[in-house]
Amino acid sequence: MKHELPIRIYYEDTDAGGIMYHASHIRFCERGRTEFLRDGGWTNSEIAETLGVLFVVRHMDVNYLKPCYLDDMLKLKTSVIKVKNTSFIMKHDLYRDEELVFTMDVVLACITKSANLVKIPEDIRNTLQAGI
Repeated sequence: MKHELPIRIYYEDTDAGGIMYHASHIRFCERGRTEFLRDGGWTNSEIAETLGVLFVVRHMDVNYLKPCYLDDMLKLKTSVIKVKNTSFIMKHDLYRDEELVFTMDVVLACITKSANLVKIPEDIRNTLQAGI
């Protein structure tokens, strides 16, 4: 499964020079992960409430390739590249038109509400593995 999210760069996403602030890229990727799960039939609150698990960021590999500017229209492509027992890796590619401007691979760990590492529930594992 792959997900695409259109993103407009607003004033609040930029620094004083009108260039997209570095943390905005990461914030947009968080939205991409949320919408990816939603397209798979899950919400973060449902996962926490019904399955008793959360996904937390363990590691990020980030590459800023080109600057983005106020009013740019971008497209974020989100996919899963690997699923392990207690974690998975997602890929985020941010494009302006057809130009790749940012990439991020993120490792997400599955934990209980008391922060114990646990196996990814099977139903979610199936959603994550769809389309790998």
